[in-house]
Amino acid sequence: MHFEYYICIVLIRYSSDSRGKPVKKALIYTKEEHKIDLKDLDGDALFIIRHLRECGYDAYIVGGAVRDLIVGKTPKDFDIVTEATPSKIKKLFRNSRIIGKRFRLVHVFFGQKIFEVSTFRSIVDGSVGNSFGTMDEDVQRRDFTLNALYYDPLKEQVIDYVGGVEDIKKKVIHPVIPLDRIFVEDPVRMLRAVKYSATTGCKLPHSLKSKIRKSAHLLSPISPSRLTEELLKIINSGHSYDIIREAMEEDLFMYLQPAACALMYADKAYEKRYMLHLKELDSLVKSEPDSRLGKRLTYLVYDFISSLTDWKKEVTTKTAAGELYTKTWNQCRHFVLPMNPQRTELEFAIKNSLTQLGVSVRITKKKR
Repeated sequence: MHFEYYICIVLIRYSSDSRGKPVKKALIYTKEEHKIDLKDLDGDALFIIRHLRECGYDAYIVGGAVRDLIVGKTPKDFDIVTEATPSKIKKLFRNSRIIGKRFRLVHVFFGQKIFEVSTFRSIVDGSVGNSFGTMDEDVQRRDFTLNALYYDPLKEQVIDYVGGVEDIKKKVIHPVIPLDRIFVEDPVRMLRAVKYSATTGCKLPHSLKSKIRKSAHLLSPISPSRLTEELLKIINSGHSYDIIREAMEEDLFMYLQPAACALMYADKAYEKRYMLHLKELDSLVKSEPDSRLGKRLTYLVYDFISSLTDWKKEVTTKTAAGELYTKTWNQCRHFVLPMNPQRTELEFAIKNSLTQLGVSVRITKKKR
């Protein structure tokens, strides 16, 4: 009988337990396996990591940037995690500032670019506490496996505690935090799950979808500022159609835009127009990446504004444009709640919509 033996070398990261014995913690993927090319990294992000290392602190690229690099996409942001505390990071980089109240982290500035540098977090207070910890703990606070990868650009290694590399290959989204805790501790993770699914093409398993639908109500008490932040990310993503379509399927969109959602449920024609405008919004984001927010918000409010009155009649009877604008502003402001965008941008969207409907109003250009 003939046998063939295949030797596979797997690098493993170990940590010590309470008795000092080595414990297997993570798989380490080499350049030959993860295929990340250093030329695809942002040079300033690499500088930050090198400087932290030179000063004696462990540091890695983390999260979505690692996921994108593995699949050959150019990351939009390069987030960095380190063992250095925010105050120490601030001392190392003059071009930085500490931000956040609940989670204190550091923004390092290079011209118009901003790099978010956070400190390893502990799990002593669950997945939302603000105590500093170790890398072994930090990974347990990450939301989903495809975002829980750490890349060491100096050794060119990907460190994987949770099977994230395999999940990326299989195009599936699995939570890192147990299902009975992940959305209770932070309901916004449901929106992120839907966003990741729509933008990466990875599927949400049935168990995760089911948990999202059952937990959707947890978004109700979330602050308008956090919901605004998430919705603006969707608007600016270039994938708003796919994200919102999936958010509606999982019963989440009613907590982001309840008025628009109610209109879509009541009127299929309105839903069709609204979703068509989201496709147009995505085309705008891709063709005009520097277009102002007000121009993008127009795609969300135009159909609502057009349904408020018979605009041809209003124009024919020469109703004062200022009066029409004031009435439209008040109704539109309530329509977009709980989203609270910058006032000047919402004003631009309303005036832009009115202009398209034949009402002559002055549009204020964004100041540079």
